[in-house]
Amino acid sequence: MPLLVDGRRVRLPQSAGELVRAHPSLEERARLLRGQSVQQVGPQGLLYVQQRELAVTSPKDGSISILGSDDATTCHIVVLRHTGNGATCLTHCDGTDTKAEVPLIMNSIKSFSDHAQSGRLEVHLVGGFSDDRQLSQKLTHQLLSEFDKQEDDIHLVTLCVTELNDREENENHFPIIYGIAVNIKTAEIYRATFQDRGPEEELRAARALAGGPMISIYDAKTEQLRIGPYSWMPFPHVDFWLQQDDKQILEVRIYRLGKS
Repeated sequence: MPLLVDGRRVRLPQSAGELVRAHPSLEERARLLRGQSVQQVGPQGLLYVQQRELAVTSPKDGSISILGSDDATTCHIVVLRHTGNGATCLTHCDGTDTKAEVPLIMNSIKSFSDHAQSGRLEVHLVGGFSDDRQLSQKLTHQLLSEFDKQEDDIHLVTLCVTELNDREENENHFPIIYGIAVNIKTAEIYRATFQDRGPEEELRAARALAGGPMISIYDAKTEQLRIGPYSWMPFPHVDFWLQQDDKQILEVRIYRLGKS
């Protein structure tokens, strides 16, 4: 079934800019989101989602009330929510395997037994900018195309990606929004940064650095964070990389993603 905006079929392929011009409500919602002040989110009731992770829960959760992620540059943060039961999934996509990741996002919402109750699926896409390698543009196109291929109707509610999330300073381009949070109880989505990126931030980051696929990190039934076993090959030239600053490592990471 199609990807919809205000009940109308989305025509693909289109750039993010072309899409919002065809659907003014998307442009208005992107403008309002960009105009928000950034909220500092504390650890109470928060589950932070790292790159290549997803987490899903519902308003019935007694431990988690907020899902969030940040540090997105070319990456996109995706929120998929069922308006009937309130089941909400947040994930941080980097374009590694979007074709496999979108069905994983969909199935995470469908895993809630009362999915069939009245309501609809709504998706929100935030992140990226007008980068020179066009990694953001590529990821935007992949996500829109894959959501459009799913069996269920999916309503695109927020599109603040790539050129819609871009600012220019001294002829250099940067994202406007780096992170968002979603309140599971109220469905509010807002700009956010996070004091705490745990639990087990280093362990989880190592899994993504080792090239692991996207995984679901949270069991809503038991209200437990779960990271399964993973392995990695010996890291070449590790002494050299330990001496580099974050900026240098990030630049190399973005370059390698662009070639993959």
